[in-house]
Amino acid sequence: MLSYQHIYHAGNLADVQKHALLAWVLDYLTRKDKPLTFLETHSGRGLYQLDAVEAVRTGEAAAGIERALREKWFPADHPLSQALEAVRTRYGGHTYAGSPMIAASLLRDQDSMHFAELHPQEHAALSMTMSPFGAKTYKQDGYELAHSLLPPTPRRGMLLIDPSYEVKSEYDRLPGVIAKLHRKWNVGVLALWYPILIDRRHEPMITALKKQNLPKSECHEVRFPAAREGHRMIGSGMFVVNAPFGFAEETRRLDAIFAGLGHG
Repeated sequence: MLSYQHIYHAGNLADVQKHALLAWVLDYLTRKDKPLTFLETHSGRGLYQLDAVEAVRTGEAAAGIERALREKWFPADHPLSQALEAVRTRYGGHTYAGSPMIAASLLRDQDSMHFAELHPQEHAALSMTMSPFGAKTYKQDGYELAHSLLPPTPRRGMLLIDPSYEVKSEYDRLPGVIAKLHRKWNVGVLALWYPILIDRRHEPMITALKKQNLPKSECHEVRFPAAREGHRMIGSGMFVVNAPFGFAEETRRLDAIFAGLGHG
């Protein structure tokens, strides 16, 4: 579906969890002086203005990343803090980095980046934003792109899958998608983000993923209060295959942060 635009939700509490883990993994991978590849299946526009009408209307960024920065949830040397600081220095204090821009801020000239986005306006904005960094953008189904590029060159790296889940069948589809992608790229870090809704529709998907016994798999979930009355999302999850050493320690840092927010 092409109706979803992340500007309404950019910088929310789910983004805080997702982007903190993404930044940590990319920072870990760049500690080796070997090139890597980063791919994303549902990239959005890459850069968001948190003072835009859409973002202000929902208030999700105010309760998420803006609060996180104000209260210093992450130290200055955390990879997410470093990425956000670099982006705000370059683009202004009201900007927020989507995952493509976080990757561009942390990766090196020797690394490769590939971003898929089907929404015409989002893709146009993504291409304009990411072209200075040498990234390749595709107006293409993200799963098709991943299947066509894996295993990538360079072979080390990470794939982020973070669909909007507007279609309920996405939950049924994804365990099979992850299994196929892992068979094609058994050394890659595969990260799947998912929302936690009040009806718990993610649970059968996670059960199916765990039954596959994928190597070094980690499942991390946080809970938080609903953004507003009637809002169905009360948490955020990341399922990671080939999670790097130390990943569990980073999730414990997030657990301590989110524990103080209350639960949905």
